[in-house]
Amino acid sequence: MNLEVSDIANLPTRFGMFKIQAFKEILENGCSKEHLAIFTDPLPETPVVRVHSECLTGDALGSLKCDCGDQLEFALHFIQSQGGMVIYLRQEGRNIGLLNKVNAYALQDKGFDTVAANHQLGFSADERTYEMVETVLNHFAIKTIRLLTNNPKKIESLEGIEIVERLPIVVEANPHNEEYLQTKKEKLGHLL
Repeated sequence: MNLEVSDIANLPTRFGMFKIQAFKEILENGCSKEHLAIFTDPLPETPVVRVHSECLTGDALGSLKCDCGDQLEFALHFIQSQGGMVIYLRQEGRNIGLLNKVNAYALQDKGFDTVAANHQLGFSADERTYEMVETVLNHFAIKTIRLLTNNPKKIESLEGIEIVERLPIVVEANPHNEEYLQTKKEKLGHLL
């Protein structure tokens, strides 16, 4: 993997003080994706790790159609108190991109669930990959983690990392995302 890594900088947030480091992944087609590690200092020997895929609408705009922004806030609060890292992957819309995500939203407005909307657009239910997670953890010489997730695919994908505990993310549903969360549970196997 062709990778460029930034320096480490301080990141004071409303959740507390973190450090931040960027990882620029150069893809085979010449394009790149820039991912982040947001972490406490010092890192515990077995840190809590949240693998979070980018969600502009949920993370930055406060969308109620998903639970992404709430999960990120939960993770930052929890990690600040326990010690650990959020690995922020640039995989918008389960890695279908922002334009296609908005098109999927439009299909959801017409009655399709999140999985069916992706299928209508020619994508699988979840296009994300997690190779970058092991790259980031190896960069920090982290071999064992406590994984903060409800997604079994993340657990299965981290073959080279020992997960000593799976910690659930508990966020409240709202009237705008109840069906979305039910679909994640029933069709994607999320542990909700």
